Amino acid sequence: MSRSSASAHTTASGTRKGASRLPSRLDRRNALFQQWQALLTNRTKRSRTGEMIIQGVRPISQAIAHGVEIRALLSDGREQPSQWAQELLQSNPAPVVALAPELMAELGEREDGIPELLAIAALPTDDLERLRPEHSDVVVVFDRPTGPGNIGSLARSVDALGGSGLLITGHSADAWDPAAIRASTGSLFAMPVLRLPSHREVMAWLEGRRALGEPWTVVGLDEAGGHQLADTDLTGPTLLVVGNETIGMSAGWREACDVVAEIPMTGSASSLNASVAGSIALYEARRQRRAAPSA
Repeated sequence: MSRSSASAHTTASGTRKGASRLPSRLDRRNALFQQWQALLTNRTKRSRTGEMIIQGVRPISQAIAHGVEIRALLSDGREQPSQWAQELLQSNPAPVVALAPELMAELGEREDGIPELLAIAALPTDDLERLRPEHSDVVVVFDRPTGPGNIGSLARSVDALGGSGLLITGHSADAWDPAAIRASTGSLFAMPVLRLPSHREVMAWLEGRRALGEPWTVVGLDEAGGHQLADTDLTGPTLLVVGNETIGMSAGWREACDVVAEIPMTGSASSLNASVAGSIALYEARRQRRAAPSA
């Protein structure tokens, strides 16, 4: 059974199995609250429970719109909720637990007040079969990123500029860290996002696609790549590799690349932020595809 289906199931009567174990209200810290609190900072706890916490109106809405399993909605219990909250609660995607304001504030991590709603959701699986690229798609690899905010920012660009998936490889920050989810404004839920041990698993998947006749090209980004990004053909199916924010791509990824491309820079900056570099490359791929004559 996958992580995304490993907890509360729905019975034939429409009632979520296991929902009765959740209280309708929580006014003080207890074991359940501590479990949710751990989802904020503890990647191991997220992986062990198969759950994440989603903060913010748009991330919660995006998660529900893209079919993420919501296991609980946490509410501040206000008497006059916003229209968004009313509609969401009426749609009944999960059991609702009302939390005391100080508990909601702690889980919401906001400086401007108490959130109306938070969501506890199932982690998606890291199965490469979730990737279903179409002809001439771009799949982005982020190798060993250290900042969850950069993961979220790059996910937002992948979503906005037509990428079909984001793969996080190696020892890295967690894509399901609340900071990554917030930075993505929910785009992490709009496409397959997978966490994988290394380049090997990705290249095995890619060789399988090539065996089907798909002409995939692996393009890495480096500040001294030797090939100008604008002169690199990005019109076919492309695996775009963005390296670690400080030290770039791993040796394994560099060896796997068919082309290592650079983005020309002027001024005193020695390099670009990794998510910015990936965004520029995604825009260049989109530009080339729009300019290419239709078949």
